[in-house]
Amino acid sequence: MNTHFWTGFVTGLALIVAIGSQNAYVLRQGIRREHVLPLVLFCSLSDALLIAAGIGGAGALIRDNTTLMGITRYGGALFLVVYGLLAARRAWQGGHMQLDASAATTLTSALAACFGFTFLNPHVYLDTVVLLGSIASQRPYAARWLFGCGAMAASLVWFAALGYGARLLGPLFQTTRAWRVLDSLISVVMITLALTLLVG
Repeated sequence: MNTHFWTGFVTGLALIVAIGSQNAYVLRQGIRREHVLPLVLFCSLSDALLIAAGIGGAGALIRDNTTLMGITRYGGALFLVVYGLLAARRAWQGGHMQLDASAATTLTSALAACFGFTFLNPHVYLDTVVLLGSIASQRPYAARWLFGCGAMAASLVWFAALGYGARLLGPLFQTTRAWRVLDSLISVVMITLALTLLVG
């Protein structure tokens, strides 16, 4: 395969793998074995759309639009705080989620949450649209799209591995304590990311 593709793959993977709200959510849903395929497809297709927008020149527009970045920043922080508090409440209550069918998440609410973690996060625009778009634009026209295809492939591979690989952690999450620890960590990650958005 082309070196531009593999450079895009490695660069995309390096940006996507960093722990964040979207990854934490897909991991949690993967452990619960709920809506994994739709979430993997949603995350991958969203990344593909954002990467294509960045290569197409949207990165420069977003970078220079302070109003859009401000709305996304504060809206994203609010969304992350609310989800972080919900995770903290789950950790406090300590429900045994693996076996509690009544606590199952509907596909609509799972996709809505994933939409929020994806599109209300200013970092997704900075990393995926602006940064990947800038790196790609340093290449000849055809090569930048090969680079983009590599980054898109990295997203698909990562989210599939995260969502389906999380099943291997299933035996570990047969206890209420394990779920409390996971939800506590998710709460800390979400609230920390929200504070980073507000002070950054």
